[in-house]
Amino acid sequence: MSAALDEPRLLDAGEAALVVEFGSTVDPAISDRVLALDDALGADPPEGLRERVPTYRSLMLHYDPLVLDRGTLAERVRALVAGATARAASPTHWTLPCCYDAPHGEDVAQVAERSGLTPEAVVSTHAATTFRVYMYGFAPGFAYLGGLPKPLAVPRRASPRPPHPRNAIMIGGGLAAVATVPMPTGWYVIGATPSRLYAPERDPSFFVGAGDLIRFEPVDAATFDALTAREAAGEPVARRGEAR
Repeated sequence: MSAALDEPRLLDAGEAALVVEFGSTVDPAISDRVLALDDALGADPPEGLRERVPTYRSLMLHYDPLVLDRGTLAERVRALVAGATARAASPTHWTLPCCYDAPHGEDVAQVAERSGLTPEAVVSTHAATTFRVYMYGFAPGFAYLGGLPKPLAVPRRASPRPPHPRNAIMIGGGLAAVATVPMPTGWYVIGATPSRLYAPERDPSFFVGAGDLIRFEPVDAATFDALTAREAAGEPVARRGEAR
């Protein structure tokens, strides 16, 4: 399969979902096409379209087959793909505080050992990177990020580690992520953010969207604790429009 498809593949996922696949790699251009179609369908959804789920390389469309037939949806998709070449709006830039110090960055030393970098270089390389949010998945608020520098592209663990705290900043397998809820993982935990990307009681529950850009700003443990308290009191500590 080519990295990017001029014409997307339309793949059935059961009798009530259609996958529009644009390529096979983690690529901003492919993501742009996915999100452009997502925007176009969101602006003028056909009756019977229930949900749109963007991923790294495709857009899954859940529909009610009693209201919207597969052929009509496919025809609509092809027409929009032919005309939808850009996103409806520019991505939002976010700056998220991140503490890489112990105990939050508990795997920094292991990443340093595996990458051949010093622990300080692991942190500075990660913090100097602008990440792109490609998708949510796997768990509530689990944000998959692309753009990880090659020196940090260590393989995932051979077996999962014990559950990490919430809001963990992780890398593994050439990708990066923010994991909002505690769980076992094969990724390496190199920090934590006091910002709650996912809050079920908030509207929207996820304030960072697919296609947005994120930079992580290093803070020490004392600042992390202070920001966590402010976030718990209802004051968002993520900053909009400052990442570059």
